[in-house]
Amino acid sequence: MSAGAAVARATRDDALAAAAAHFDGGGFARDLARRVAIRTESQDPASGPALHAYLADEIGPSLAALGFEYRIHANPEPAYGPFLVGSRHEGDDLPTVLVYGHGDVIRGQDKSWTRGGGPWALTAEGERWYGRGTADNKGQHSINLAALAQVLAVRGRLGFNVKFLVETGEETGSPGLAAICTRERAALFADALIASDGPRLARDRPTLFLGTRGVVNFELSLVLREGAHHSGNWGGLLRNPGTVLANAIASLVDGRGRILVPALRPPPIPANVRAALEGVEFGGDPGDPVVDRDWGEPDLTPTERVIAWNTLEVLAYRTGNPDFPVNAIPPAAKATMHMRFVVGTDVSRLGDVVREHLAAHGFGDVEVTVGETMAATRLDPDNAWVRFVQQSMQRTTGAPPVLLPNLGGSLPNDVFSEILGLPTVWVPHSYPACQQHAPDEHLLAPVVREALQIMTGVWWDLGEQAAVLPRRARG
Repeated sequence: MSAGAAVARATRDDALAAAAAHFDGGGFARDLARRVAIRTESQDPASGPALHAYLADEIGPSLAALGFEYRIHANPEPAYGPFLVGSRHEGDDLPTVLVYGHGDVIRGQDKSWTRGGGPWALTAEGERWYGRGTADNKGQHSINLAALAQVLAVRGRLGFNVKFLVETGEETGSPGLAAICTRERAALFADALIASDGPRLARDRPTLFLGTRGVVNFELSLVLREGAHHSGNWGGLLRNPGTVLANAIASLVDGRGRILVPALRPPPIPANVRAALEGVEFGGDPGDPVVDRDWGEPDLTPTERVIAWNTLEVLAYRTGNPDFPVNAIPPAAKATMHMRFVVGTDVSRLGDVVREHLAAHGFGDVEVTVGETMAATRLDPDNAWVRFVQQSMQRTTGAPPVLLPNLGGSLPNDVFSEILGLPTVWVPHSYPACQQHAPDEHLLAPVVREALQIMTGVWWDLGEQAAVLPRRARG
């Protein structure tokens, strides 16, 4: 039988078997080990050469081997790392998918690792693969890239077009990403984004999510005087800024975590979002904290609170000298507040809303400083691309995946959904206890093997169903 005839008779099962063999034979681990070894710490100002090398020496050649053309673009914000835009075009009449990943990692924290061979060596201990970037995000975009390779090897073509975007600054807030996507909108034109980041609901629960909660930090500060004053001589005569600020915070969010500012609360949860979350439970894996079921908005399930509602948290609070307390009334207090919010929440006037609320409650002298905002996004769970990925994942695993209308955390998904105008479907390949951003970051080998097969199935099915998948009109 000729090679062409063998390819013509190849099946989906052949592709899934090839994905499993790629894992079992060590091919995937070898690729990931090379990538982990590149110290792409975007929080380190000296990381520029490593960030460029990750794209130029590793990802670019890997894409070229699969028939991609690619370009490396300097960041429009010169202090930050570059971008890679790759393209494999098989036909004008075929759908196009954008795949995204980020090659940068947070600082290695080398001296704090207790397992594996440190942050820059992929080291297997049992089912855990240790190394910085294994979970966030080198391992995840490597899975998606390897799955494309399996389909090409078995079928000889994808049956759709692919754009591949890799940035190197996500861990510093994705500087330049919006600008590069605006500038390269034509080169990045696609019909949908299918990408991977973040954790599954649980290690044994394949998951997809359709957007993210937004996030914004703001600072509350109160300075009442210069210098501290003896509490015996002045206690009862001077306002204590620590006490005042604590009560100011309590006017924003109560002792059960319920937001008390009407303008900071979201609209009612849509019916199809609530239906998608029915029966979904967070926590329960080894290493997970115990969920406080009576914390947050009453009359919501814990899952609705983290996925479909807003939260207001105190990240840090300081007054006096916490390390060496003295018997004196401090002159000032400061708190860093943190808000996660869902689609439909207007945070454009956050500073004014908080100031007006505090003033109405007698705390008009508290200063409010608002930081950068990352927008909230959520694709309609009834979107055809969502149904396609759901069905493909179920076809591979034999069980329906968990569908989260949005992730509880945040990603720069608004760049894809708003600037590029794409439906966005994320299939995460990590799990909640992966120690992402911490020492001993790791992937789970069984999850990697399953994820390789899941994504190979998604790419295979995309080629099979190319004719019926929704297309976007070029603007």
